[in-house]
Amino acid sequence: MSHLISLSLLNADFGNLKSEIEMINHSEADWFHLDIMDGSFVPNISFGFPVLKHIKKLAKKPLDIHLMISKPDRFLNEFKNYGAYFITVHYEACKHLHKTIQKIKSLDVKAGVSLNPHTPVHLLEEIISDIDMVLLMSVIPGYGGQKFIENTYNKVRTLKQLIDKKKSSSLIEIDGGVDLITGRKLVDSGVNVLVAGSFVFNSNNPAEIISRLKQLG
Repeated sequence: MSHLISLSLLNADFGNLKSEIEMINHSEADWFHLDIMDGSFVPNISFGFPVLKHIKKLAKKPLDIHLMISKPDRFLNEFKNYGAYFITVHYEACKHLHKTIQKIKSLDVKAGVSLNPHTPVHLLEEIISDIDMVLLMSVIPGYGGQKFIENTYNKVRTLKQLIDKKKSSSLIEIDGGVDLITGRKLVDSGVNVLVAGSFVFNSNNPAEIISRLKQLG
């Protein structure tokens, strides 16, 4: 399949959230990427359930929910009810990762696992066959607009080897520092989903940038 574009609303203009969502609805983006932060697992706080409820009403594309929160199991049912297509949890935040993944799947939601830049890929060896996506953070999680960490390309190659070895169907998603240059290299490396945020929303023509990201590879 061709690669997907997941638009991160963390970098949108929340004073004009409806128009930002409508722009994404009419663009070539495939998913809405929603970073949920609790101020504990990462040193920042993002939107909660009231904003998510508003987004659900307006969004016409799947919700790709990335939980940057401690003890994510507490809220899985709520995120399902607010329209999650994917729920991705952090390896570093889950005491019993298999149990968390099983819970997500029992809700009829696709399950993903995210790795921070310092977390090695081999830690997923025992679970890679059970998950639908691995999200590699290519920046330190918590803030938008950071510089892309170059070692991400090596992690992608290592992850692809693991996926092939285990005959997994897991997608590879990258979040952080994605632009036209890093995006092309990532797609060429076999990445399936590019998360784009500040590069799109800080441009003069976000829809055109989304289109250009979609055409990479």
